[in-house]
Amino acid sequence: MYFVYILKCSDKTLYTWITTDLEKRLKQHNWEILWWAKYTKARQPVQLVYSEKSENRSLATKREIEIKKLTRQEKMDLINKK
Repeated sequence: MYFVYILKCSDKTLYTWITTDLEKRLKQHNWEILWWAKYTKARQPVQLVYSEKSENRSLATKREIEIKKLTRQEKMDLINKK
């Protein structure tokens, strides 16, 4: 099972990616667990504001790309619908 997720960073930017473990990934983004995410390292703390399940990596990646193409307002609308 894969998840597509959106984080809201401390500077109010939105970060979208995929993972198989949301809880672990959130800890990594907040550097509770050592990790390489340079973008979120400088924008801590981050907050999980949206996630959706995907059956496999291919579908998750396609959905991630769709979300990344959205405008900020469209992403906020997606977040607020959940």
